[in-house]
Amino acid sequence: MRPEILNPLFAEVEVLKGVGPTLAKPLKRLGLERVVDVLFHLPLTWIERKRVELLDMADAGRVVTVDVTPLDYRQSGRGPFRVHAADRAGNYLTLTYFHNPGWAKKQLPLGEPRTVSGRMEMYGQELQIVHPDYVLPPGEAADLPEREPVYGLSEGLTNRRLADFAAQSLARVPTLAEWIEPSLLAGRGWPGWQEALHLVHRDPFQARARERLAYDEVFANQLALMLVRGASRRRKGVPLNGDGRLRDTLKLPYEPTGAQRRAVAEIEGDLQQDVPMLRLLQGDVGSGKTLVALMAMLSAVEAGAQAALLAPTEILARQHLDTLTRQLAGLPVNVAILTGREKGRVRESTLMGLADGSIDILVGTHAIFQQAVQYRRLGLAVVDEQHRFGVAQRMMLAQKAERPPHLLVMTATPIPRTLTLTHYGEMDVSRLDEMPPGRQPVETRVLSLEKLPEVVDALARHIARGGQAYWVCPLVEESEASDQAAAEDRAQVLRLRFGDKIGLVHGRMRGPEKDEVMTAFAEGAISVLVATTVIEVGVDVPNATLMIVEGADRFGLAQLHQLRGRVGRGEGRSICLLLRGNALSETGRARLALMRETNDGFRIAEEDLRLRGAGEILGTRQSGEAQFRLASPEQISELAQTASDDARLLVDRDGGLEGGRGRAARVLLYLMERDSAVALLRSG
Repeated sequence: MRPEILNPLFAEVEVLKGVGPTLAKPLKRLGLERVVDVLFHLPLTWIERKRVELLDMADAGRVVTVDVTPLDYRQSGRGPFRVHAADRAGNYLTLTYFHNPGWAKKQLPLGEPRTVSGRMEMYGQELQIVHPDYVLPPGEAADLPEREPVYGLSEGLTNRRLADFAAQSLARVPTLAEWIEPSLLAGRGWPGWQEALHLVHRDPFQARARERLAYDEVFANQLALMLVRGASRRRKGVPLNGDGRLRDTLKLPYEPTGAQRRAVAEIEGDLQQDVPMLRLLQGDVGSGKTLVALMAMLSAVEAGAQAALLAPTEILARQHLDTLTRQLAGLPVNVAILTGREKGRVRESTLMGLADGSIDILVGTHAIFQQAVQYRRLGLAVVDEQHRFGVAQRMMLAQKAERPPHLLVMTATPIPRTLTLTHYGEMDVSRLDEMPPGRQPVETRVLSLEKLPEVVDALARHIARGGQAYWVCPLVEESEASDQAAAEDRAQVLRLRFGDKIGLVHGRMRGPEKDEVMTAFAEGAISVLVATTVIEVGVDVPNATLMIVEGADRFGLAQLHQLRGRVGRGEGRSICLLLRGNALSETGRARLALMRETNDGFRIAEEDLRLRGAGEILGTRQSGEAQFRLASPEQISELAQTASDDARLLVDRDGGLEGGRGRAARVLLYLMERDSAVALLRSG
């Protein structure tokens, strides 16, 4: 249960004075539903209010505070309401209001001095302030801040209002015991938690205070992952000692690489322990992760257990099923599939096979988690990650067996080292950094969309030689707000030239339709597969040696690298053509240059982090993972290792959550909403 001391911060935002139903709406649009959300909505920058005695055209464009006297009101028809005023030397200033003239008259009575503050601009030959931020009697102006924080806003909410809500939220902040290791706190020169919040809301450029708050969040994250790992380590799993009878008879398509053999050995070592395995298999596109997963699953089956392989999409689940069925041909291993599409008797039969143990390996989508799915002896779960599977789902999987199964998570593309630490910190890591023999590096070229006719001619020559190709477009339906090519339109245009050699798949098609087209492409009946990014992962057609990505500047690096990985799977030389628009942003240009320069997914991942930030790379917005609100990607990179070391120190030396610092850290976990780790400790 959340500590009582934090209750004032987790109250609904409506407890703040001035927040009624009208203002609650824009606050909620910003995600500010509780006091703590307002507290962690840190200012982005600040306004400097220059105090001036006399008006001066040199100050146009600045925010100024000046004493003036209103002289007259003017309004023509339905135009803006203007108050003409002058400073003590007779210099004129127009105060302009676009609505509510009655309120302006009340604020600025003629002949009575007022202190006004706002952004002063030139309007023709006149100085004017549109909707001044402040209008006060001179005696009340002493409290006007010279520096004022500026917050991210939503329509219907002013900066002044939000600053007031932030001040009220700060007044509710309790005094909390310190959770940071004392020598680290002193060495970094960080203020206390409460002081840091006050400093940042007063001046967003207080670097040390900001870093302190970022560290608190990263530390809470690392500690939570460490506690999850510790709890998993304490739970008894089932040791799986495979005898090799299935693996030894498996006919491999190639001699495994050194990296694959190393990863298989690490996994085998984990499976033999009575502590459930928690391992992340990181590999570049085409490095042979599926083969490593197959060996792991066969180890489990040899030991009398069942294995489940979870794929992010139905297309990929069916592709895994085909691959496994092909590779396991002739072996006494029963493989089945379960996705949202399996209905009626087929589904019933699969559920019975899982319950009575006659199904050895189950491939599926998230459907394999449903309540109705019961396994006789689930020993190993393999998650084909693709960034959609968070800590919460990893915990949920552990509930699917009497004893938690061993868990192997595979990433679609490499993940930067810091993100591995902050999102998979509870896991051991195996890396596949070698390519299987015969995997050719893909040649990448960047072309302007203006060269489209030449690209289509090149495609015609490629098809005439018996080759196959992918053509990837970003959108499914033409959107008026965008000039992105729609896959449907592109397929139509290409069919005018190539007829029924063109196939189309996109995310909105029904499963059976999609499968039919994919099968036709895999069998060579279709020469060109026009697609949206549904083919991003796992699709394997060795004869397809040309990848064309239209609007490539609109894709992220990891996505482009994934798409490029669909070719280069056979003997022939493969080419990836990235077609770009003319209005390239700096980031877009940098991405495409890097794609041309390297095929190394580990390097691409680090660059992607630098260009895009953590949330986008991991797709955490979809997976329900805890977001970082206080720490920027740069701060996460910088602080993750220190936070990880400090969390380990707390657990190993300072008595975990039971010691003095640990009790403070427990409050921090609740404050940063990483408390599922605490709940896990209790249930574990």
